[in-house]
Amino acid sequence: MTSLESNQANREQIDRLNDIIDGVDTAMLVTARPDGSLRSRPMATRHIDHDGNVWFFTALDSEKTREIADDQHVNLSYSDTENQRYVSISGKARIERDRAKIDELWNESVAVWFPEGKDDPNVALIRVHIETAEYWDSPQGTMVQLYTYAKSALTGQVPAEAMKHGTIQL
Repeated sequence: MTSLESNQANREQIDRLNDIIDGVDTAMLVTARPDGSLRSRPMATRHIDHDGNVWFFTALDSEKTREIADDQHVNLSYSDTENQRYVSISGKARIERDRAKIDELWNESVAVWFPEGKDDPNVALIRVHIETAEYWDSPQGTMVQLYTYAKSALTGQVPAEAMKHGTIQL
């Protein structure tokens, strides 16, 4: 596969990932503490770019930035129970202070967390480069899935695959 074909395949996979998590604005970001224990917190996704990076705003002096400095391996999980869509992303995180990127991603919802605005010296970005993403996506609505599961329980037959499952490697 040529480099151009590889880039096109990556873009298609990222587009597929974007389609699945479209409308799911909050991810749970999991970091590792120095003692090895894991910590999750909700984060508002700002952007997923075609290079396979997921972007979030953060406070430079936050505990999560210290955890990322110690261990870049993170996990992001997205859950849309209403539409039966789920995504788990494993990747490496970095803290970024790129003023142009901050300007590009800034909006008024971010200002709630940074009352001094985008020039606040505590404003930073978390960039998670996707290494692997797994998704579970139901082509059917919740009611159809519930019917399928109920039918399976009554008949004792395992339902045909009700969820599409896939893995994306970048």
